[in-house]
Amino acid sequence: MDPVEMMEKGGVFMWPILLCALLVVYVVIDRLRVLRHARMDAGQFMLKLKSIYRHADVNAVLTYCSQKEAPIVAVVRRGMARLSEGDAKIRESMEGAGREELYRLERRLTILASISGVAPMLGFLGAVIGMVKAVQTVEEQAGVVSAAVLSGGISEALLTMGFGLCVGIVALLAHNLLLARITRIAHDMELTAREFLDMLGQGPAGFQATVTSGDDAPSLSRSAIVSEPEFFRRKVT
Repeated sequence: MDPVEMMEKGGVFMWPILLCALLVVYVVIDRLRVLRHARMDAGQFMLKLKSIYRHADVNAVLTYCSQKEAPIVAVVRRGMARLSEGDAKIRESMEGAGREELYRLERRLTILASISGVAPMLGFLGAVIGMVKAVQTVEEQAGVVSAAVLSGGISEALLTMGFGLCVGIVALLAHNLLLARITRIAHDMELTAREFLDMLGQGPAGFQATVTSGDDAPSLSRSAIVSEPEFFRRKVT
């Protein structure tokens, strides 16, 4: 049975399920592209950042961060940009950057979550309608019908249900796999932010003078900076 014939025999509910399948393909390709660009070795990044930071050259650090587009780098870059404004501003900026990056990574995942529930329901609804048609055929024929007559309604029921279940299963798997990768990136962001704040707390002498122009430059309080950040806590749905 070719796909066109299968769609015709499956009934009207095959078309919305097909639309769901196309949406799944689009979202998966789009998220994989975004996650590919978001992937990076956080450990190597921090080693290089620390090496530059030891020379107390904030401009070199910002230049290095501007060469990369990963979410981890965006969080650090936002903190570096507010370095002269004090501990609270650094933390606030990094927290905001973390939320923005997570939102960008999780965009459209709700579509996959919805389809994983909607597609099977459409399939079951199509199956019910197909069985109703089969029962109506039996009633119209006064209970005397052949298998060939019943096959139309039964075929519609099974095809629609099977197609809906397949699309729902694929959507659910794709959602969970993508969410797992995003959770890993969020974890790396949190660890990198913690290490970055710790690095500032242990900063080389004279670094604040490099990044501030006034005589009353705000100091970096180690006790305030090194405490565990709560930047990326969120409910995962």
